[in-house]
Amino acid sequence: MDVFECIKNRRSIRRFSPDEIEEEKLDKILDAARWAPSAGNLQARDIIVVRNPEIKKKLMTAALGQDFILEAPVVLVVCANRSKSAFRYGIRGEKLYCIQDATASIQNILLAAHALGLGSCWVGAFDTEIVKRILEIPGDVEPIAIIPIGYPGESPSPPPRKLDIHEDKW
Repeated sequence: MDVFECIKNRRSIRRFSPDEIEEEKLDKILDAARWAPSAGNLQARDIIVVRNPEIKKKLMTAALGQDFILEAPVVLVVCANRSKSAFRYGIRGEKLYCIQDATASIQNILLAAHALGLGSCWVGAFDTEIVKRILEIPGDVEPIAIIPIGYPGESPSPPPRKLDIHEDKW
């Protein structure tokens, strides 16, 4: 699939079929995350792969009851590792670069999943502290996104798109 076609046709999927994801596809998605750009190549992001239904149920609750999290066969939780980035870049690394690393990986995950015929959704609405407790995430690591992945159970239409572009100055 052409990269531009993949970018334009990807949608947030909130309904999944019960079919399991092949391990090879999940490995490709995780590899795409691994190859995302990273500040200073510090790779200050970590990913937790969740398959356990009880843990997914707790994540769903922490994510304001978004039930499609429970429906997906696999859920990835992408985290920013503040200490990995702060080690070299200080406060800017701790506050910004690690989040940029995580979000670059998230975009690669979403596009790779779509290219492989899978659906996904970037979930950012969740209680950070509850997710940290559920997944036993250390203090210097922050969950940035919960990404349910599976075979799509819906085909949403594209919403209108807009981009404000400024030349040289605001």
